[in-house]
Amino acid sequence: MLDLHGTPLPIIPQMIDDFIDNAVELGLERVQIIHGKGKSRLKYITYQQLTRNPAVARIHDAPPDSGGWGRSIVWLKSGGKEKT
Repeated sequence: MLDLHGTPLPIIPQMIDDFIDNAVELGLERVQIIHGKGKSRLKYITYQQLTRNPAVARIHDAPPDSGGWGRSIVWLKSGGKEKT
């Protein structure tokens, strides 16, 4: 899980790419990114970066009891283990 609260905006894209690369290397099927609800600026940056990443298969908001639209579930194209 990657929590972006308090992270300076300019470094978020690289953090997300590194996080996804690490997850792929570990063989994970899905990961979670917490960007918070707020004004949704972190969510926008997160989605923009994830949609550019070739390892990402799909992105969904977490269920309401797990953070809802303040947390994204990211499914990876390759992976074997499921870990959140």
